Amino acid sequence: MVTTLNPPARNFGSQIGRSVPRLESREKVTGRAEYTHTMRVPGMLHAKLFRSTVAHGRIKSVDVSAAKAMPGVLHVVTIDDVMKVLPNPYYGPAFHDQPILAHQKVRFVGEPVAAVLATDPHVAEQAVQLITAEYEELPAVFDEVEAVTSNVYVHDELKPAKSFADLKHLKGARDTNVALNYKLRRGDFDQAYAAAEFKFEHEFKTQKVLHLPLEPFACICDYRDDHVTFYDSSQGPSFVRIEMARLLGWPENKVRIKVPYLGSGYGGKLYIKLEALALALSMVARKPVKVATTFEEMFYQVTRHPCTYRIKSGVDKNGKIVARRCEVIWNGGAYADIGPRVTQKAGLTASGPYDIDNVSIDSMALYTNLTPAGALRGFGVPQLVWAYESHMDMMAREMKLDPVEFRRTNLVPEGRPHATGQMIKDAPLERILDKVLERMNWSAPFDKGSGTVRRGRGIAIAIKAVTSPTTSVAIVNIAADGSIILYCGTVDMGQGSDTVMAQIAAEVLNVPAETIRVIPRDTDSTPYDMGTLGSRSTFHMGHAVRRAAEDARDKLKGLAKDVGEPEGSNVPIAELFQKRYGMQAGNIIGTGVFKPDYISPNPENGQSTKVTPFWLIAGGGAEVEVDTETGHVKILKLVNVVDCGKAINPKAVETQISGAALMHVGFTMFEKMYIDGGQVTNASLADYKIPGFHDVPDVMDNVAIEHEEEGGPFGAKGVGEVSTFCPSPAIANAIDDAVGVRITEMPLNAETVFRAIRAKNGAPLESE
Repeated sequence: MVTTLNPPARNFGSQIGRSVPRLESREKVTGRAEYTHTMRVPGMLHAKLFRSTVAHGRIKSVDVSAAKAMPGVLHVVTIDDVMKVLPNPYYGPAFHDQPILAHQKVRFVGEPVAAVLATDPHVAEQAVQLITAEYEELPAVFDEVEAVTSNVYVHDELKPAKSFADLKHLKGARDTNVALNYKLRRGDFDQAYAAAEFKFEHEFKTQKVLHLPLEPFACICDYRDDHVTFYDSSQGPSFVRIEMARLLGWPENKVRIKVPYLGSGYGGKLYIKLEALALALSMVARKPVKVATTFEEMFYQVTRHPCTYRIKSGVDKNGKIVARRCEVIWNGGAYADIGPRVTQKAGLTASGPYDIDNVSIDSMALYTNLTPAGALRGFGVPQLVWAYESHMDMMAREMKLDPVEFRRTNLVPEGRPHATGQMIKDAPLERILDKVLERMNWSAPFDKGSGTVRRGRGIAIAIKAVTSPTTSVAIVNIAADGSIILYCGTVDMGQGSDTVMAQIAAEVLNVPAETIRVIPRDTDSTPYDMGTLGSRSTFHMGHAVRRAAEDARDKLKGLAKDVGEPEGSNVPIAELFQKRYGMQAGNIIGTGVFKPDYISPNPENGQSTKVTPFWLIAGGGAEVEVDTETGHVKILKLVNVVDCGKAINPKAVETQISGAALMHVGFTMFEKMYIDGGQVTNASLADYKIPGFHDVPDVMDNVAIEHEEEGGPFGAKGVGEVSTFCPSPAIANAIDDAVGVRITEMPLNAETVFRAIRAKNGAPLESE
């Protein structure tokens, strides 16, 4: 459902606001779509990995002799072999801290130590079992809070990568597990908190969970002496190209990244995952090499950041929050990946969508001896919203205030600066709240249940800043017959971005979107894009595509003028080319670049008046039914309300909302990596539960509000993440409303709820 709040002043043509069927649908449903994980290239070898069994240790020896002797094995590669072809084998978007294969030390269970290459993947897999390694085990640190003060250091030294403008403040350091400590200060928290009428302090924890894309990680590298080609399941081929060129010491034009169809990613397939390893193995073998994980191996590739969130709020006698302190400690695992950016971007809005004069935020990225954590849909914000929106209900309950009116009293209004220092603009928070209440039928009598089955309901509201500064480039090519090709680096991984980009170009050029061909991602032809992440594609690449189409349109007008056509004439494009060149020949090339304004946060107080190109906001509500005898929670209704600016493709918007919300139902209710001494004990889909059909709420009510984003292409903004924000706190608040128990650590599974109910009733269960 799409609801328009402020009708746009301009009229749109026939392409914007139209649910154009996905351009790639036929390829996918007929099985013709090709994915990296199932690809083969001539002469290709398969790589299988031998992984560490200890969380932290010095490598004393790696015996690969038996594996090398196995028939069918062509190469067994360790870091010594890698360093013969790539002498500096470290990579990473924030710090160059991750080796291609474990170098001198292992830092988490599952870290790749050696690779076996064979023409038959089953032979390579069998040979891996013949490799043995001896380690000198070292003390390990797994908990993020412990890592802050621990003298067990995961890394001896940190070396910043300087890859991105917003991370160039990262500094080298020794004897620390803190990769980044982002600080935001506004007003005087201590003074305001001391004077507050009511004081509250709570701690929340989130767990380690997986991205679990339907297509596991995969990369094929074909190295030649003068160029290299990758077939890659990547969300950011432009960055992969830059980083591979850096490792090789080559210019970018010798490195080619091709992305076939991508079977989702959710942030896990950003930056460098298997590409550096595939490159090194192909260089050693002098043949194409494919590295592809199984579903089980994904538990050792990348995860979401667990965190500990400590929040203190001071409230005056009128229910106005006057002070808030947030301390967020992020568990980044053994390698930083993009964790420092998650830490900073999420930390910006850790105080929530509230108008608070005195704010203190510390957001810290920590190294531990666990699987590295990276970007995951929401970029850290869902973890924070779960905490601060649970905190809001807890405060309201203790002060005997209505949780809705308590929020309404404190929402930051349009035209006021957020704690970040940037003005709230085109972010209708109160309207979002009102729509949630309407869809929840909040004012009507509510059946709370009876006996052993109790019902409750809860709400939440949230805000997020968008990753910035980032750049997108697009090219529109109009052929002499009038057909149009669009080149852009945004990767369509199932969200429908190719279709949306075609609609934007089609709107400008006044043609049906279905007639535009969008070229698959190939860095030899598709121009730069920072990456498909952080709800940036519709806004950033959409702007670039619009500008490229406008440039092409203006050049067409110039061509018409050159051949003597009067302004405003509607001559077919093919006829214009025929008149100009005397035959069907020539092209019109339009280019577009977009990079939003950005002001780096002040190093003293962390504030900036331009830290995000637009605000992402969302609201949510949940109705639940709790069985007090088992702790089982059934979600009866889940409401998701998001601000989409302008829905370029309403159907695509709705599927993004529902998909993101259901993903977070899993993270909220049952998904968790259970870890013992660094070892994941449920590292298979038989033991790691993800949502199934029976977990879908009885009612899923998705609403996209069209509040036109003034700076967006045709008023649009991204929606890929927004409905990840509110399910967790809305469900937690509903459980509390139903049975009066507050759970502060996810997931909210049946055992956790049952234990909380028993503890509340004075009959706690013994812990195992």
